Amino acid sequence: MDPRLQGLLVGILFGIVLQRGRICFNSAIRDVKMTKDNYLMKLALLAILVETIGFHLAAQLGWIKLNPKPLIPLAQIIGGFLFGMGMVLAGGCASGVTYRIGEGYITAFIAAIFYGITAAAVKGGPLSFVNRWMGKPITTTNNPGGFYAAKDGAVNLTLANLLNINPWIVTIIFALLLLIVLVFWKTTERKVSGLNWITGGIALGLVGVIAYLSQKTYPLGITGGWVNLFRTTTANLDLTQPIPYNWEGMEIVGIIIGAYLAALFAKEFRLRVPKDPKTFVQVAVGGILMGFGAGSAGGCNIGHILSGLPHLAISSIVFTIFAVLGNWFMVWYLFERK
Repeated sequence: MDPRLQGLLVGILFGIVLQRGRICFNSAIRDVKMTKDNYLMKLALLAILVETIGFHLAAQLGWIKLNPKPLIPLAQIIGGFLFGMGMVLAGGCASGVTYRIGEGYITAFIAAIFYGITAAAVKGGPLSFVNRWMGKPITTTNNPGGFYAAKDGAVNLTLANLLNINPWIVTIIFALLLLIVLVFWKTTERKVSGLNWITGGIALGLVGVIAYLSQKTYPLGITGGWVNLFRTTTANLDLTQPIPYNWEGMEIVGIIIGAYLAALFAKEFRLRVPKDPKTFVQVAVGGILMGFGAGSAGGCNIGHILSGLPHLAISSIVFTIFAVLGNWFMVWYLFERK
């Protein structure tokens, strides 16, 4: 099957799960601080738990090679913090604004446009000099169990290859810690019309595993897909040449289609336009910050948090910490400082 068709189908499945679970990492992180609501956070943690076991099992069986994001400390620190601030302003994370386009949110469309344009500019476009300033990746030659993809012998850093121990050791410890949190952290009560935090978390994790088996090089992502869509659509106008859309670009199209179909079926689709014109400016600025942050950090909330943490990647751990700090800073600045 054509990889682009696979990406489209995985994206449709991803979009359905996102819409029916009302899954947004901005809300998950923000709610823990603002309202002490852990419902979406527990959903995200359960998805990460499923993927942690699923990714390493697939690698153990030889179906994939684990391919964690490269560690560039300055990039993940600055990029993560900017991304965290941006998703509060945009009213959604990278996946959140993408699937909400399918629900009819005009603000989500605007945020996604500015997000994609900025990310494309940073990743190989006119702002690519930013990545050169951030420095070069820190790698290792350790490859315990042969689980990891290597380029000229270099492997991107994870907790396992940093310590040069069997990846299953840190995987099991991490999974047990997540399980303890999920069991003993009392869940905030919430009425849901779609997937609850358990079914939504399991479904999201399984989609991530399916994506890895499909794409082989990495599981789910958002930033690279928007970059592919913008670059391909605007740069290749020669109709005699094959259209170079890739798996991740078609995944974005699939997310929007899947979310639209799910919202339509649940009678939740309608065009939503904000009453205050200032909202358009705010979400545009949020999209720019997210695009700049994800473009420089090498991934967004999906690439680093949902897909990166299950690798126990050092880069994704750093990004997650600073994305949370950036999110909470902007929450404080906008809603709590007065």
